[in-house]
Amino acid sequence: MEFFTRFRYWVSIFVLFSGDMFPIVVYSIGINYGQIANNLPPPENVVPLVKSIGATKVKLYDADPRVLKAFANTGVEFIVALGNQYLDKMQDPSKAQAWVKQNVQAYLPATKITCITVGNEVLTFNDTSLSDNLLPAMQSIHTALVNLGLDKQVTVTTAHSLAILGTSYPPSSGAFRKDLVGCITPTLDFHAKTGSPFLINAYPYFAYKGNPKQVALDFVLFQPNQGVVDPETNLRYDNMLHAQIDAVYSALSSLGYKNLTVHISETGWPSKGDPDESGATLENAKKYNGNLMKLMLNKTGTPMKPNLDLNIYVFALFNENMKPGPTSERNYGLFKPDGTPAYNLGISTASVIGSNSTVGSISGISGIRPPSEPGPSTAGYLSISPAAERCQLGGVTGLLLLLTKLIIFVAREREKGCFDVLFL
Repeated sequence: MEFFTRFRYWVSIFVLFSGDMFPIVVYSIGINYGQIANNLPPPENVVPLVKSIGATKVKLYDADPRVLKAFANTGVEFIVALGNQYLDKMQDPSKAQAWVKQNVQAYLPATKITCITVGNEVLTFNDTSLSDNLLPAMQSIHTALVNLGLDKQVTVTTAHSLAILGTSYPPSSGAFRKDLVGCITPTLDFHAKTGSPFLINAYPYFAYKGNPKQVALDFVLFQPNQGVVDPETNLRYDNMLHAQIDAVYSALSSLGYKNLTVHISETGWPSKGDPDESGATLENAKKYNGNLMKLMLNKTGTPMKPNLDLNIYVFALFNENMKPGPTSERNYGLFKPDGTPAYNLGISTASVIGSNSTVGSISGISGIRPPSEPGPSTAGYLSISPAAERCQLGGVTGLLLLLTKLIIFVAREREKGCFDVLFL
């Protein structure tokens, strides 16, 4: 009886994440893994959850050794982070090299660390002690990578809020804030020389929350709508995300950096909020993140950059119960802390249980983690990042195939005795 109880729990994850009739298989998405909570599962139990949504990229807000060890030999790519509080220390070459050795080199090649973010939304804190240290810290970390022979496989960047834009509409008129151009330009030089991406945290949710009477909900949720036309380019935009990304590209172009690649390091939608948080509902979160993943499946770029894949890291993997601020801050997760889906995204787990990857047994939901990352920016708009390989499997055939693979997997795990510790 106990076995079948656990089996039903496992199947419930499949059902909740599968489409009603035509499941969508997402082979590669990015996900932000924050840990400001005291009720999250230990990292080794998170591996199958990450794979259950087809995610092949994870972005951390630190370099948690437990996480990096747990994901060894899984093929999942990682962005690790160096917090704002360390920027001044990283100007010391010896400290930068020590940090890279301890937090990056020590886990390669088993764990695929591909990028380091130095600071988060530094330029919009209006703190010169941070902004003055940002580029020197990035340069110092990059130099450490060069000295260790890792610069070809690990890039260095920083994540910005969309509040760095002074103008965002129409997209063709996108421009950086004039007071930040002096800080941003040398950073853009660094990106151009090292080949690292330009990261943006963007949340259309905040645009809607701030002005729900004028911002069309369908436009921010990727729902059918009339769209808007950029009067300068005559390009039509049917969602805010595309408009925001192209505004960033226009801003980069205006400073002479047409060839930099923009990645969306954070975007998401809360499933719950306070009474004054317009739009923070489970249904809207389901629409936003579900439609966002369908957008990634299309493998098309923006109206201004139609041939460029989007690069998106969804915020976030879990609801985090210790995050300060309004209720919405604690309800961005695709999963609840017990590992069950927060809502149905219409994403199949076929890419996980199929031949592409292996799901490990999940043992117990426990573990306490201290706060490790800032929350999403409440300023500015949104941005996203695309998945590399995508595939669609539809209809009853795909559903039956998926269930068959699930049953085979469970049977094998039962033989191994793995279910003795599953979902306790």
